Amino acid sequence: MESSSSSSFVILSAFIISFFLLTSSPLKALAQQDNFLQCIASHSNQSMPQLYVPKSPSFLSVLQSSIYNLRFTSPATPKPLFIITPNHESQIRAVVVCSKKHGLKITVRSGGHDFEGLSYRANVPFVLIDLVNFRTIDVNIKDNSVHGFKPAQHSGEVYYRIAEKSPVHGFPAGACPTVGVGGHISGGGFGLMKTMGEDLFWAIRGGGVTSFGVLLAWKIRLVPASPIILVSTMAKTLEQGATELVHKWQSIVASYGVLTNSPSHFMSA
Repeated sequence: MESSSSSSFVILSAFIISFFLLTSSPLKALAQQDNFLQCIASHSNQSMPQLYVPKSPSFLSVLQSSIYNLRFTSPATPKPLFIITPNHESQIRAVVVCSKKHGLKITVRSGGHDFEGLSYRANVPFVLIDLVNFRTIDVNIKDNSVHGFKPAQHSGEVYYRIAEKSPVHGFPAGACPTVGVGGHISGGGFGLMKTMGEDLFWAIRGGGVTSFGVLLAWKIRLVPASPIILVSTMAKTLEQGATELVHKWQSIVASYGVLTNSPSHFMSA
């Protein structure tokens, strides 16, 4: 009889402990969410930024809206505790302050062309700042520059706005039109006209994604661009001398300084 009572007590105790562990985790997460929201509200000079939590109806659609490496759309990929889409600098400042206060890592996303997923995933609790609302641009041909250059602006949009003002000015970025310029510039990206980033301050080159800063605007210098574009296509197999042809092409562009760092689509596959 005593053995039966002891077994019942052990089972009941195990059930109570399991129930406590199962219920305490959601309660803890809910309390953390409330504290984080209160912190942002107290530190932001503007209205509250748009914020999504995992239970928000549009959480997944916002998260996956600019993920180009589809392997990170799987359920096994760690998800942020919060996704914030700010539209003012003070809101970002509040997120940074509150993330530090609550021990949360910050990732920053502009275009999502981050094939390692560093801008939207982490192995520790984190907050995703999506700069999708920072997309303004002001092209000034008189001083060969672009002012108010925002990180979520796609490179294709930049090309288009420059071409609207001048057919002989350009911006040396890449060939993919949907790359966000925020990650491209802060990572020291290279393009089809010249290498970028060699004269940028080292902190600016590192101030993005998971580094020590959130960059919100640049001023870039435009470069001369020819109004005449020559395009040719040539298909060669290895048996037809494709390797030798690619080697000759690389030698030509290197000698004329056309491409300091050749993009992958100018390399043999």
